[in-house]
Amino acid sequence: MNKNLFTFLAFLVTILMLSPILSHAHSGGHYHHGDGTVYNTWQLKNGNPLKGNFLMNKGDVIYLEKEDGKLLAVPMQDLSIQDQKLANFKINKLNSINHFIDSSTPTNTNSTILITILQYLLIILTPLLLFKISRPLLFNKYVLKNNLNLAGISLLVITTIAIACSKSATTTNTTGNTNNNNNTVITLPKTSTGFMDSAFAPYKPAITTKWDATYFYIGSNGLPSHNMMIGITNWQQQVPISQPYTDNNSWSIPLQPAYATTPLSTKTNLMKGAVAVAVNGIPIFNALNNRGEDSYLIGELDNWGGHCGRGDDYHYHAAPLHLSTTSGLKPIAFALDGFPVYGSKEPDGSVMSTLDSCHGHVGTNNIYHYHGTTNYPYVVGAMKGKVNLDPTTTAPENQILPQAFTKAVRPATNPLKGASITDFATVGTNGYLLTYKIGAKTGYIKYSWDLNNKYTYILTDTGGIATTTSYQR
Repeated sequence: MNKNLFTFLAFLVTILMLSPILSHAHSGGHYHHGDGTVYNTWQLKNGNPLKGNFLMNKGDVIYLEKEDGKLLAVPMQDLSIQDQKLANFKINKLNSINHFIDSSTPTNTNSTILITILQYLLIILTPLLLFKISRPLLFNKYVLKNNLNLAGISLLVITTIAIACSKSATTTNTTGNTNNNNNTVITLPKTSTGFMDSAFAPYKPAITTKWDATYFYIGSNGLPSHNMMIGITNWQQQVPISQPYTDNNSWSIPLQPAYATTPLSTKTNLMKGAVAVAVNGIPIFNALNNRGEDSYLIGELDNWGGHCGRGDDYHYHAAPLHLSTTSGLKPIAFALDGFPVYGSKEPDGSVMSTLDSCHGHVGTNNIYHYHGTTNYPYVVGAMKGKVNLDPTTTAPENQILPQAFTKAVRPATNPLKGASITDFATVGTNGYLLTYKIGAKTGYIKYSWDLNNKYTYILTDTGGIATTTSYQR
């Protein structure tokens, strides 16, 4: 066999065999130092941490990929209750993704065309090449020296390429998201991590950001740089303390938003947990509390639109419009469906356009965004994008997953009838003094925590009687 011909055949066959592999390959490994990749920290029931990214599960055992690439098998029952929830969410998410890929994920169009062309050409040219090898004289006489035959072969090759391209175009699926407004299929672009990071940048280093291929993560201690609590007239005696919104318990914003077929109304859903995260790392809850009441109208919120929950966790129920002073025309928050939340102006500085029932609209970039306002629902009227719900919760007190969880220190307290918070001041390191009034009488709560996570509360009622309690987190 002619050496050059053999080399060509080997090369053609090799390309054909490798094309499917090359089309699905990617450079680098799972870990890239400095690029924002997350090394998740998991908590065991015994208190010991485990570090590794969730990879897969087999039955009741999850497999974590460590930084060195080794796999660590962990029984689900050994994880903390919170991390068991998170593991189940990741398992369900992975199963849903795998089902989607198996049934409808399109292949890369260019790769598909190349593979198809090579396949067709191999089918057509192989007999000719074999003819050339076995009958070189006849090949030279009847093929190479016959212009008509050469023209026919050329036409056949061109036709083959055209058919391959056409076949690829007609068999490659295109996927997108259904916009419930007009039932058309819309494919949304992936949100730029640079764009998101720039929105959070003014509030660093108090907060941290990182990301992987699926989520943008925000870490914080749950305490804003602005003052808190002043202005509350309906107080449940909770006070703000730090929260462990870090590592595996960071806030998670999906990078690939997708329109929901039917937006989930916040009037009848999501009265538990956050619906958005402000760019200063503070979660934003439903405008309605867990009793279905407008938290702002009943006096539960401070001058910044926030208050504390039963875990002494500070969060907003109204739009943190004051953040626009620092954020300018950038988003003041991101909803947990992946869409940004802007202040009272459009991203280009123009007057805010009319809002839909979800409390937003499609911007000039053809991407949906919400707006914060001073009127109900303040931030999100319904989740425009698809969200995953915690299967252990039911409406109206259902919640979105993934969700960062608070860590309470003391038992939940009861409302203090007639109390109005008049002052809130920092006292020393990790310490605060809250002043309240009932009529003309004044009461105080002075509290702090040390490096060993010991929390001390000194409650002085309006009669001057002081009570000291301590808790270990």
